Amino acid sequence: MKKFYISILAGLLLFTGCFEDFDDTINPASTLEIQNFIYRGLNYFYLYKADTPELANDAFLSNDDKNSFLESYESPQDLFDYLKSDQDRFSFLTDDYVSLENALSGVTLNNGMEFGLVFYPDGSGDVFGYVRYVLPNSSAASNDLQRGVIFNTIDGQQINETNYNDLLAPDTYTIGLATFDGVTITPTPTSVTLTKSQITENPIHISQTLTIEGQKVGYLMYNAFTRDFDPELNAVFGEFKNQGIEHLILDLRYNGGGSVETAVDLSSMITGQFNSQVFYTEQWNQDRQAQYASPGLFNSVISNGDVINSLNLDRVYIITSARSASASELVINGLAPYINVTQVGDTTTGKFQASFLLYDAPAPNFNRSQANVNHTYAMLPLVFKTANAAGNTDYIDGLVPDIEQKENYANLGQLGTVTEPLLAETLNQIFPGLAPTTMFDDFTEIGDSNSNNILEGIMFIDN
Repeated sequence: MKKFYISILAGLLLFTGCFEDFDDTINPASTLEIQNFIYRGLNYFYLYKADTPELANDAFLSNDDKNSFLESYESPQDLFDYLKSDQDRFSFLTDDYVSLENALSGVTLNNGMEFGLVFYPDGSGDVFGYVRYVLPNSSAASNDLQRGVIFNTIDGQQINETNYNDLLAPDTYTIGLATFDGVTITPTPTSVTLTKSQITENPIHISQTLTIEGQKVGYLMYNAFTRDFDPELNAVFGEFKNQGIEHLILDLRYNGGGSVETAVDLSSMITGQFNSQVFYTEQWNQDRQAQYASPGLFNSVISNGDVINSLNLDRVYIITSARSASASELVINGLAPYINVTQVGDTTTGKFQASFLLYDAPAPNFNRSQANVNHTYAMLPLVFKTANAAGNTDYIDGLVPDIEQKENYANLGQLGTVTEPLLAETLNQIFPGLAPTTMFDDFTEIGDSNSNNILEGIMFIDN
C-alpha cells in the first residue's frame, strides 16, 4: 500500500513562500547539520543503499563516529557524491529546492529555444546547434526562430565540446546562425539575441487528427510528464475519442520524463481495457521493500477525479530519441505486455528508477511542511526501480526501436506534418508504401537545451 506518497510533493506550491516568512529568524544551518540530513535520507530510502558500506545500519559504533565521517567531507555535495552508488546516474542534491519545486510544476528560466547540440562531422570537436521547437510567448518566439534553424556560435565564440555549458548559461546570449547541407556548416551574417524569463511549458506541444487513406490517425507530441497538465492531456484524449481515431502516434522524442502517475494515466488513456491490472511493480531497498512496495495499476480517473478518456486501443506507435527517458520509457515498457507497441526512432536513455523529493524533516515522510527552515537543501534520490507486468527492468542501455531512424539535421521538417521524416516513417508503418524509408548519417548529439535542467531524465512519484 502507498503509505506516504501523499507526503512527497503535496505541499510544493502551497508552501513555496514559507522561507520568506522566516527571514528574520533564520540561523544558517551548519554543514554538519545538512550532511546529517543527507545521510539520514539516503540511509532510509536510497535504492542502492547496499552498494555503500557507510550507509549500512550498523556502519558506525556511535553518533560521534558517524559525525566524524560526515565532517571528513568539505561540502554536502562531496558527501552526496561519495554516498551515491556507481550504478546511479540520476540521483541529485540541490541547495535551492524552491527552484526545484518550480521545475516540477513546469516552470523554468527559459528563452524558449528548445535545441539540440551536435558534433561537426569533421571530428574537430566543434559543435553546432539546431532548433527543435520554439515555446510560445518567449524570447525565441518574438525573434521568429523556427524549427530547423542552425547556429554555431554564442556571443561570437565557436561552440565546442568543452565550452557549450558555459556559453549557454547566461540569462542573455547571442546566437550566430549558420546553414548545414549535411556535410558542411557555413556561418551566415545573421545573429539573434535571446533572453531567458520564467516560462511555464505546456507539455502538449501538438495534438491533431490526420486523415490518411480514409482512416483517422491521432498524433500527440508530448514533451514532459507534468502533473499540473493532466486535465489538458485527458481533454486531448477526449477529442481523439470523439473523432473516432483508429490509430495513435505518441511522439516522445523530446520527452525526458516526469511524473510516474501521469505515465500511468497516459497509458490508461491509450488503453482502458486493463483497468486495475498491474502496469508496473516496484523494487525498493531491502529495508523498505516490505513496507512500501506496491504495484502501479492501470486506472480510470486522473488526480482531480475526472474520468479518464480511454481509447481502448490494442496498438500504439511511439516515436523516441536518445533523449526519451524515465516516464517515457515506463509507458513503452509498461504497455508492452498488454498491447502491440511499435517504437520508431532512436534507442532511449535507459532510466527505469523512480525518485521522490526528500526535505530535511523527520523520517519517514521527510516532507516540506516539517522542513528545516535554516537551509534550502533537498534531494531527489533513486528510491525504487520499476518492472513491467512481465518482469522486464534494468534496461540500462535503453529501449531499442523496432524501426531505427534519427533526425536529419539538414532537413528536420515541420513537426506534425506528414512529410516530417520521423512522423512520415511512423505513418509508413501503419500504411506501408505511403512514404519511402530514408536513412540519415549517424551524427552524435552532445547535449541540448535541457542539459542543465536539474530534472532532466528524472522520474518521480507525487500525490
